[in-house]
Amino acid sequence: MEAKKKFFIDCHLAGRKYHDADEVWDKLKVGTMLQLQRDLDNRHDLDAVAVMFHNEEDGEDYCIGYIPREDNETIASILEMGWTDIFECRISKINADAHPEYQIHLNIKIKRKVA
Repeated sequence: MEAKKKFFIDCHLAGRKYHDADEVWDKLKVGTMLQLQRDLDNRHDLDAVAVMFHNEEDGEDYCIGYIPREDNETIASILEMGWTDIFECRISKINADAHPEYQIHLNIKIKRKVA
C-alpha cells in the first residue's frame, strides 16, 4: 500500500511576531491545517513563502508568518511551478513560553497526486 503523504520538512514559523498570529492565537492548535502561499512581492526574501491560516468564523485569511529563509527555496520553486496544492502544512508544536520565533513549529508533507 502506498502512502498518501510523504514527510518533507519540520521547521519553525519565522516572523510570527511581525504578522497576524496574535489575532488568531486562540485558534491555533497542534494539528491546525495551514496553507503555504508564495509571496513574490517580499522585498526581504526573494524566495518568501507565507504561512496562512483560514479563520472559519470570519472567513478571513491571516498571514501568521513565513517558512524560514533557510528552508524556503525548494518550496518556493515548487509553488512557482503551479503545484499550489502539493503541500500539507500543519502545526506540530506550540510553546507560548518560547522566544516568538520558536513558538510555533510546522510539519510539512507532500501529498500524493490523485489520478
